[in-house]
Amino acid sequence: MRILLALLLLSVVAFAQLPANELKKFYEDGLKQHGIVGSSLAVLDHNKIVFRDTVGFQDLVSKTPVDENTTFHWASVSKTFTGIAIMQLRDRGLLSLDDPIVKYVPEIAQAHDPFGPISAITIRQAMSHSAGFRDPTWPWRDADWQPFEPTEWSQLVAMMPYTAVEFQPGSKYSYSNLAVVFLGEIIERLSGDPYEAYMEKNVLRPLGMEHSYYDRSPAYLLKHHSHSYHIEKGKLAELEFNFDTGITRSNGGLNSPIPDMIKYLNFLVGDPARRAEYDAVLKRSSLEEMWKPLLPVPVSEDFPSRKGARDFVTTSFFVHEDNDLKLIGHMGWQNGFIAHIYIDPQQKKAYVVNYNTEAMDAEQNTRKLNEQLRDFLIDNFFAPKK
Repeated sequence: MRILLALLLLSVVAFAQLPANELKKFYEDGLKQHGIVGSSLAVLDHNKIVFRDTVGFQDLVSKTPVDENTTFHWASVSKTFTGIAIMQLRDRGLLSLDDPIVKYVPEIAQAHDPFGPISAITIRQAMSHSAGFRDPTWPWRDADWQPFEPTEWSQLVAMMPYTAVEFQPGSKYSYSNLAVVFLGEIIERLSGDPYEAYMEKNVLRPLGMEHSYYDRSPAYLLKHHSHSYHIEKGKLAELEFNFDTGITRSNGGLNSPIPDMIKYLNFLVGDPARRAEYDAVLKRSSLEEMWKPLLPVPVSEDFPSRKGARDFVTTSFFVHEDNDLKLIGHMGWQNGFIAHIYIDPQQKKAYVVNYNTEAMDAEQNTRKLNEQLRDFLIDNFFAPKK
């Protein structure tokens, strides 16, 4: 009985560090203000859930509520999984991060590099968005007539002669979805598996992410897949449901429910009791290597920061520095979904959030809400008590 009471007391003390009622009000009021149809948030402390909330609908027409089983699209958060796969191959001796990309993907030799030989562009630069390649995978991303995403590698290869390196590789940060597609190709060619199969066998299943998958939903999970929405000029519109990310699956193809993403956060944060299990996926030292800041990220709409805070790109992640804290994470936005993960491995704290509505107006803006939520959690959860 004494042990049980002690455990309950510890749970209350840990939970008390997070103002749960204030967070719930802040989060739910923000969702209402910004017109978010559905969202889910989880906050973790030492591998325990200290806050969990699901709000709104995964399908506005049928009024199906968001719940524990709701599958969200994670967009560019997928890049962190791709980075882990590359590090697995590195640790197995199959590649070096300083190898030229063209060594494994010779098709990129057709691209025009005015700054030097294409062989100077490395895997590490692709992982840190400093390779010099354009941001969109498809050259005409903003044209109305193009497909949502190219579905075949051959389509990208056909565009290589019309692809130019835009700056001196390694000289600065510039986000590139295209570069991460090349990483997906490397994973396939060195492993001999399709990208999705490799990720399932080597990352998702070992972490127990049994309801996570890439691209379109399998039939038995389709009822849990969230719809997505867009708000612009005050008008709400539903976007394409259950879409195929095509060849861009390595930079934005993951779909997963929050409970599976909690398993991923626990892996990133680490747990001494599960060290051997987690090391079988990727050694702790390799994860920590991925989190070393490499280049500064300018403040922008994509990376907003309040005064005194700043961001850096690492190897497939980003670091947000604020209040003497270093939070490691990644954001994603695609087809109406906006997602974010953040972890503090030192304090073993983390959170994960997904919104199924991209509001684009000044008064209703999902990115603004997401920034406000991050800063609230920095001030009220991550900041060490003085």
